[in-house]
Amino acid sequence: MIQDDDAFFVITGGPGSGKTTLLAALAAVGCATAPEGGRAIIRDQVAIDGPGLPWRDRGLFAELMLGWDMRSHAEAQQRGGLVLFDRGVPDVAGYLALSGLAIPAHVARAARQIRYRRLVFAAPPWREIFAQDAERKQDFAEAERTFAAVTGSYRDFGYEPVELPLASVAERVAFVRARIAAG
Repeated sequence: MIQDDDAFFVITGGPGSGKTTLLAALAAVGCATAPEGGRAIIRDQVAIDGPGLPWRDRGLFAELMLGWDMRSHAEAQQRGGLVLFDRGVPDVAGYLALSGLAIPAHVARAARQIRYRRLVFAAPPWREIFAQDAERKQDFAEAERTFAAVTGSYRDFGYEPVELPLASVAERVAFVRARIAAG
């Protein structure tokens, strides 16, 4: 039987849907958070002209994200208490599916073994706040496909995604806090 880690909540979704902004606001009110690896990996790989960029090698990029997410989970276990994650291990499987790549056995195994709370917050595509930048090269259509892929991946691994409202950051913070408090 899969044992979920009831103190660990994931916020997932497509690029440009307000996940990182929401997590920063949750951190500002005292919630422990774990940052997304994607942007940091891209910055690091660009700095060294490395091969692990999504536009160079999606499989390698996924492996780097997997390592980041596994390390973030382990660090959160060591510190204890409630933690909100900007993406989690099942996002890697969703990313691979979105990319048309097979999900290797070790990625599926990691998604089954490294667990979060069954309830997953999913930030839906939101055209009004979506923006591209040097690290976010996806267009809005890919953001929509990413949302479908990652929420599907969470469902495949036994989670229940609940969509965040298309609302202000304060309203999203209140929504997340109320759902966490409700158990």
